[in-house]
Amino acid sequence: MTLAAKAARGAGAPPAQAADFGVAALRHLQAGREFDMLIDALKALPSGPVIALPLVLMQILENSTDGIAEGGLEPGSNATLIQSYLDAQPFETQLENQAESFHITLFPTKLKAAPLMPRVDAPDDLLASLQSYAARILVPESDASRLSGAGAGLTDND
Repeated sequence: MTLAAKAARGAGAPPAQAADFGVAALRHLQAGREFDMLIDALKALPSGPVIALPLVLMQILENSTDGIAEGGLEPGSNATLIQSYLDAQPFETQLENQAESFHITLFPTKLKAAPLMPRVDAPDDLLASLQSYAARILVPESDASRLSGAGAGLTDND
């Protein structure tokens, strides 16, 4: 989850969307879904589902009445990745495929139990891709970067 969030930051996502992606990526892998969609989502940054899906869910939630919020997504959206984002929510959700669009129903007042956290063995290709994107948020190891505040500075003695 943390590595996926760091990868999203390295690929250009803002902190909040990167954190949402990290949780959704974990739920995605726990459900045994194809990991290629996660890599494709990172490649699409600074736009694409990593940015759009959290914003769509937020907009749907803003229109909540009587404990139910409903909205839709245009065709071309990936149902599997949408489901992973919905699985990451702390409340009950529902996704329906209606003709050429997706209908989302959120139940923000119906909290769901915390899921059991099975061990996730991510494929090597996914881990390599996530680590590559995550490495983009690191600064180079040099005296110049230390002088500008990176790391422990020039007097690290522990």
